Amino acid sequence: MIRAFSSADLFFIISAVRWTLILSVIAFLGGAVGGMVVALARTAQGGMRRRVAAAFIQVFQGTPLLMQLFLVYFGLAVIGLPIDPLLAATVALTLHASAYLGEIWRGAIEAVPSGQTEAATALSLSYIDRMRYVVLPQAMRLATAPTVGFLVQLIKGTSLASIIGFTELTRAGQIINNATFKPFLVFGTVAALYFILCWPLSLLARRIEARMRLAVTR
Repeated sequence: MIRAFSSADLFFIISAVRWTLILSVIAFLGGAVGGMVVALARTAQGGMRRRVAAAFIQVFQGTPLLMQLFLVYFGLAVIGLPIDPLLAATVALTLHASAYLGEIWRGAIEAVPSGQTEAATALSLSYIDRMRYVVLPQAMRLATAPTVGFLVQLIKGTSLASIIGFTELTRAGQIINNATFKPFLVFGTVAALYFILCWPLSLLARRIEARMRLAVTR
């Protein structure tokens, strides 16, 4: 039965923002760990590690995130390992973020002038010390803006978790719309909340990028 849109419905949609944020934070942190492993493997001297990391990136960048969510949620259930929607969304988004952050950070590491690494090697620094004290601090400065930009995409990407039944912001909007049949009002509210979440991060990414560009020209 169709009913009127009420303040309780608005509160229900707003309260779902926390699940969007929780899923985004968990996926980003997990993706940061995985992305660093992928980036280091892609820039390592060992050919095998490079090939494995490259294959991982090609798989997760070359397939839709929606398919990855389906494979984790429904695929594991088929082989007798059913998991709840939150865990499935976390695993899929973490792997997705690992592939993209790994490639972003790989590019930043390779953008550090080779003379820096050569100088560190001349000082007899080990590989770990070269990366820790010389390469990674400079690479992270270069990677900050695209990393923040990817976080914006990741927040919006969590909306696909609604397909597997996880009640985040988009799923909450679907539930309320099915009860009230007010799509413009409901999904307009959902879109506004996504904008409130993502717009400050987009501004931050632009500001960091502009600051980095200014530092290079000086």
